[in-house]
Parts: sequence; structure tokens; C-alpha cells
Amino acid sequence: MNEDIENLKLRMQVLRTAIELHNYRYYVLDNPTLPDAEYDRMFRELQQLEHDHPRLITNTSPTQRIGAAPVAAFSQITHRLPMLSLNNAFDAAEVEAFDRRVREGLVVDSVDYAVEPKFDGLAVSLCYEYGVFKTGATRGDGYTGEDITLNLKTIKSIPLSLPVIHPPAFLEVRGEVLMLKADFLKLNQRQLARGEKEFANPRNAAAGSLRQLDPGITASRQLTFFAYGVGLYEDEHLPHDTHSTHSQVLNYLTGLHFPVARECRVVSGLPALLNYFDAIAAQRERLPYAIDGVVYKVNVLSQQEKLGFVSRAPRFAIAHKFPAEEAVTELLGIDVQVGRTGALTPVARLKPVFVGGVTVTNATLHNADEIERKDVRIGDIVIVRRAGDVIPEIVSVIVEKRPVNAGSFTMPIVCPVCGAKAVRLPGEAVSRCTGGLFCPAQRKQAILHFASRRAMDIEGLGDKLVDQIVDQAIVRTPADLYRLGLTALANLERMAEKSASNMVQAIERSKRTTLARFIYALGIRNVGEATAKDLAAHLGSLDRLMQASSEQLQQIPDIGPIVAQSIVDFFAEAHNREVIEQLRACGVHWEEHAGISASVGAMAPLNGKTFVLTGTLPTMSREAAKEKIEALGGKVSGSVSKKTDYVVVGIDPGSKYDKAVHLDVAILDEAGLASLLGSSISLKE
Repeated sequence: MNEDIENLKLRMQVLRTAIELHNYRYYVLDNPTLPDAEYDRMFRELQQLEHDHPRLITNTSPTQRIGAAPVAAFSQITHRLPMLSLNNAFDAAEVEAFDRRVREGLVVDSVDYAVEPKFDGLAVSLCYEYGVFKTGATRGDGYTGEDITLNLKTIKSIPLSLPVIHPPAFLEVRGEVLMLKADFLKLNQRQLARGEKEFANPRNAAAGSLRQLDPGITASRQLTFFAYGVGLYEDEHLPHDTHSTHSQVLNYLTGLHFPVARECRVVSGLPALLNYFDAIAAQRERLPYAIDGVVYKVNVLSQQEKLGFVSRAPRFAIAHKFPAEEAVTELLGIDVQVGRTGALTPVARLKPVFVGGVTVTNATLHNADEIERKDVRIGDIVIVRRAGDVIPEIVSVIVEKRPVNAGSFTMPIVCPVCGAKAVRLPGEAVSRCTGGLFCPAQRKQAILHFASRRAMDIEGLGDKLVDQIVDQAIVRTPADLYRLGLTALANLERMAEKSASNMVQAIERSKRTTLARFIYALGIRNVGEATAKDLAAHLGSLDRLMQASSEQLQQIPDIGPIVAQSIVDFFAEAHNREVIEQLRACGVHWEEHAGISASVGAMAPLNGKTFVLTGTLPTMSREAAKEKIEALGGKVSGSVSKKTDYVVVGIDPGSKYDKAVHLDVAILDEAGLASLLGSSISLKE
């Protein structure tokens, strides 16, 4: 019987050791060597053995990490050695002063420093007696903290027992509990899915999770621990001189399977400190955890002891903080900005606050849904975040500080820049201005799109020239392009008389276009090239398009309610219609036709016919030929097959002509195509 018990104990110890080793490799080294299925099998076997033999359960068993019942409240633990805070440095001058004080205190010319990231988490103390984790506590006031032992046991990167034959009689490990960025994102996704409040940042999530009265909740939050030092230790087996430097202490902790930041270094002198700060700042966004600075510690422990403490902080260490990424301020008002594409974005006007290294007075609120979700009101006290070059944003509202006269915000129904109707289409989060042709906020984008190659094709009218003619108020709408004179253009920067002359000619050439190109050039929301061609083909006239209702537009194939409403809203703006009339008055023209009504679309002259164009046509560009074919219901393909009805051949036709002959497909030259189309009009590409 005793032999059976001993075999059970041995088997259970083998399982516990294997499971904890896997936890170390998985959660600390990030290098698992055991398949999940095998880990689960061993864990279940250990659970079953402990269920069948409860007297053999040990406090250090991995099954006990999440087996504790909720507590009514946290008791207090007095730290045997106070957990003091560090003084902060916020610029290079303060770091220089710290280094000078250290050198003067030690009477040396240069000092070796242990440098490491400053975790943005919750400082804790872990106490081990003869290798077994006994108690864990928060920093608290530095002298007394909360007993969170049960919650700390749920963190799988914290060893429940130390993997050494002769563990120290007492060891206090100090470090930080935090939540990795990836785990933070997953937690907030779960919170959203359950309709619960999101956490503002990983630090808040870690602190809230660690202080749960129910360890089961803590266990579900996926926390992580990193060690950064030792408080007290009593080790009769380990000579004291092996712990003569802070870097050796960290190596010792690594050997005990505690996770230690890989970015820890030992450097010498002030320039190396500042170089390390810059290097970590550059890596900050790529690190798996949040940090808010770096820590400099005199590396030699005897030198630390000589320097001692001042007030509640050590003289031998300092935290060099990054500029704050979050700050609290007052929301004074909400303005609405209009982007280049007409998107209306609410922007918070803030009481100036220093955050992320700059003074912030504005922050994005994204859209009306975000304002409602975060319950942001004018007059609120809000948390503002700015990370690196990211646009500042409102993270959350401190509701308990909300004034009684806080005002709600409603997105405007008209554009605050031009007064045009602002619409929010189904399925979109953003409201948009419908005054695309005349809204000053959209002016540059509208003109660039209007002049683009597949629209009006005004060669040479690029970003830099558009910037000049708009910034100098020479052009306000696309119609003004056709009023540009040689003198006005020649006076612009980097525009000689020859360049100006070429631009005038390019603008003049663009006056002759197609209806499809002109519709596309208007920049109507959700109307691309293909939709513009469909509209031109089926309606045949710009006036019919401008007068069409949403219901009529939806009769056209591939035109749905969202596209139809975008078109109706665009032409409902009187200023848009006015710009179109100005364009016509300036000589912009195109060929119109009777169109193909949706009800007789199947009766279009070329409906169901497939064409392939190859070679160079004598007087008609391939793009123009394509538009003409499509206007009459035909389809233009890029390859020849048995389903091809006609191959239109120009000069140097290539292999498509040979394949057409081989497949006995009808071949047309330009004259034959013109005859089929019913005209010989040459259209501009």
C-alpha cells in the first residue's frame, strides 16, 4: 500500500514538474516545446489524481492556480523591506544632474549603470520560503500593501516553486504585473462582445484584474509578470559575492525561471544612458508590453549601499520618463471639420494640456457613433491620449466629474464649410458633405479628380499646380479651369510661358469628352468609372440623369439604393448644378443620345455582343471605341474566345487577330465598326 502511495506521489510530482516547465517555456521564454493537446492531457491526469487523492494535493501544484474561492476583502501585508518609489527625470538635464550626484557621491569619474524598460503596470512583491511561493502583495504605500497572493498564483509566468535543489530560506522577488498589448486587445474584444465597458489601457486592465476578489476572474484576464529586482533574501547555500551587481541579480532571477525584460543592459556613463533612452523610445511601439520610460540603477550593489536613500526614494536609481501619453483635461466644445473627400469629423476643443511631448488643444472624436458610445458631452472632464505621431483622441470620460450643465452634441445636417446638405448613407459611420464641386474644403480633391486621366484628362494638372491655383484663389470650382489665361498661369511658380501654353492647350482639348467621362469627373460619391458608363449608356443625357429619382436610377442594372441616393443628393445641391451649367457655358460638351431605358435594355443595338479591340485605329482611340460600344449595350473584352462576336482590328493587331482568324470570329476595321455603330464620329480618348 505504501509503495502505491509513493508511486502516486512520484507520478504527481513528475506531472507537476512537466506542467510548470511547460508554463515557463510558454509564458516566459515564448518557446513552447509541448503540443497543447499533450499539455491538456497531463493537466487533466493531474487533476484526476488530485481529485481521487485530495490529501496529496500541494499548494505548489499548477492545479491550484485557479482553485481558490473568492475573498471578502484583501488583508494587509507589511513589507519586511519598504518598497520605495523612484524619483523621476523628464529631460536630459535632469539625467545629467542625477549622474553628477552619483559620481560625486562615489568620488569616481564614471559609473556603470544597469538600465531597463520601466513597465507601465502594477508593482508587486513575491515572497518565497525555502523555494515555495507563500505570499504576494501590492506596493501599497510602500510600507504596507494588499495581500493578493491568491490572484498572483493564477499568473502562469510566476513560479509556484523555485526550480533549484537548495532554494534560499527566504527570497523576496520584486517586479511588475502587466497585461501584454495583444492580450489587452483580446480582453477588450470580449468586453465589447458581452456589451461590457472597455478598459482604457493595459495598465488599468492589469490593475483592475489583479484586484479582483474572485481569483477566477483574474485567471481569465491573462496577466504577465516581469521581475526587476530582489528585496530581501537569506541564502545559506549561495555566497554573497555572486550577487555583487544588479545585473547578476537579474541573471540569478532568470535562472530561477522568472521572466526578466530582454532589453536590460549594463552601460557606462551619461552618453550611454541617453543613447539607451533614445533606443528604447524608438522600439516602444513594437514592444509587446506598455512602458512609460526607462530606469537607471547603479549596477554595483556596494555602491548602491554607499549612496543610500533620500526621503522615500533611492539615490542610486532614477526613472527617466517618456512624455506622458495620457492626460486629463476639460472638453470645451466640439467643432466639425470637413476633409478633402467631404467627410465630416467631430473634433474636440480642449483646455490646453501637455501630453505625448506636446501641448494638445484638439483631439479627434472620429464620428457620431464614437461620441455616443463613449458618452462624450461638452464640458466633460476627459482622458486624452497621444502616442508618438498619432492624432490625439478622447479615450474616455470621467463620468463622476461630469458637470450638471454638460451639453450633448449632435452632428450637423449641413456642411459647416459650404452649407450643403450633409448625409450619412446606410452602412457608413461618417456623414459627408454633398457639395463636392463647390465646397472649399473639398476644392483641391475635386479639381484633381476632375482633371485625372480617366475623367477629363487634363494633362499636366497635378498636385503642385492645383495647390498653387487653389491657395491663390485663382480657381474655386472646376469651371474656373476653363477661364484660366496664359498670363495667370505663367506667373505661377515653376511655370514658364511654354509650360503655361501647354496647360492652356490641354485644358482646351479636354472640353470635348464623353458623357461617361464627364459624369465620372463630377466626383459623385460611390460613382466610379463603370457606374458612370452605365448611367451614360442607359440615360444618354446629363439632364435626364440630373432629374432622375432614386427609384428610376435603381432600375438600371448594378445601381443599388446607396449609389442611387448618392446621385440624387449630389444633384439636389443647387451649387453643384450651377457649376455644371458654368462648365457647359465654358464649352465643355459631349455627345448625347436617346439612352437605353431599363425596361428596354435587352433591346439595345449591341446588347449581348462581345467585342475585342486590337491594334491602333486610324482616327478613333481604343478607349473611345470602347465607350461607344458600351453606350449601345455591347461588352468589350480583353481576350478572344469562341464567345467573341467581333474583333476590331487596327494597325499592328498582334496575336488577337491571328486567334480571331483561327476561331473564325467576325473581323471589323474602323470603317466596319463605325458602320455597325451607326456613325463615324471620332471621340477623344
